[in-house]
Amino acid sequence: MKTYTKTGDKGTTALIGGKRVPKFHPRVEAYGIVDELISCIGLVRACEIEARLQKELHEIQSRLMICAAMLAADEQSEKALPTITSKDVNLLEKAIDEIEKTLPALCHFVLPAAPLSAASCHMARSVCRRAERVCTALSIEYSLPAAVLVYMNRLSDYLFVLARQLTVKSGRPEEFWNPK
Repeated sequence: MKTYTKTGDKGTTALIGGKRVPKFHPRVEAYGIVDELISCIGLVRACEIEARLQKELHEIQSRLMICAAMLAADEQSEKALPTITSKDVNLLEKAIDEIEKTLPALCHFVLPAAPLSAASCHMARSVCRRAERVCTALSIEYSLPAAVLVYMNRLSDYLFVLARQLTVKSGRPEEFWNPK
């Protein structure tokens, strides 16, 4: 199979189910941002992090591929797709709770900074927040499983606490915003 199909040369793309839509369609925008998020998490994985986190982030990327497929599916599509469930959300919540046990209390806004793994986590977090905003807007007009929105919300929290943990483990002090 060729990488290029030429079917999108006129500015349209196919949703899962076959319906063609403009490349600026809200569904395309939503799954495009999720794709960007998957890549951002890949940057975190490219950093020197422990094997347990590599595995955890790999699993999150897999769950995000499911989110992207759910966003890319035409509402009339009869194709069976995997779904995000409360179990996926619970795994993130457990991970957040475990990480937070290792962190000092937070009293100020954090400024993203070194190490590279933490800065990459913060970048992924901000892209995740954008994905959540776009998916929330999409859900007003189109049918969207609530679990996708909950998963995005929880994932941004996970990426935030993970960034903090990676900073602390690096031995660098966290940098905080000083509003002066």
